[in-house]
Parts: sequence; structure tokens; C-alpha cells
Amino acid sequence: MGEKVDVLHIGRHKRTYSAHLELGSYSKSADSTIRGFCALIRTLPKAARKLWNAAKVRDFNIGVQAAMQPYWYEIALAPETAKAASEVNARIVLTVYAPVVRRKGARDIALGSKKSTHSILVG
Repeated sequence: MGEKVDVLHIGRHKRTYSAHLELGSYSKSADSTIRGFCALIRTLPKAARKLWNAAKVRDFNIGVQAAMQPYWYEIALAPETAKAASEVNARIVLTVYAPVVRRKGARDIALGSKKSTHSILVG
């Protein structure tokens, strides 16, 4: 995937190897990020595509940092996005992170405004 992705982590976790990646260019939505990854996966060379297909886990993970405001936050995916993920045999996963709690004299545990990140996990 070259310079088109940023590597967050590649390595071993217990008995399994995994890669955590994000698109190199900023994407406005989970929709466009997932479709961007699917396009890259469809163009992988044969050997790399074989590794993708052999992975035990192929997740497109949408991460959201929760906060007290706004009260709700909606992420809608187009049917075409779900279809594209299915065509590369990947799941779409939503991860919600707890709000930051500020404690006097201690490190922040997690608060912030809604924040969405989009990444891929291959393992």
C-alpha cells in the first residue's frame, strides 16, 4: 500500500501478527475511508492480496471519542460501503472510547469532544 497508508502498528501480539493502518491522506468520513481502503486492497499485487485473504481478522474500525456533548453522534455508512467491505471479506467495526475524566492532580483519563478516527486492522 506504500505511502498511501500510515502504519500505526505492525507486530506480534501473543501468537498473532497484526497491522493497524490509517489512510495517509485525511478523509472526511468513515464512508470515504473504508471505500479508499477497499480500492487499495483491490489493487494489491497477487502475493500481498494472498496475505490479506489469509488474515484471520480484516476489520475497518471506526473509532469515536465520546464526550458529554453533543448528546448523540451519528455515523451513517452507505450501502455501497458495506458492499465494498464485504467484497474484500472485511468487517466494519465501531469502537467508542470513554469520555476523558479530569481529576485534580492526576493525568486526564479521557474527556474531549466527539472525535472520529478511521483505521484498518489486519491480523
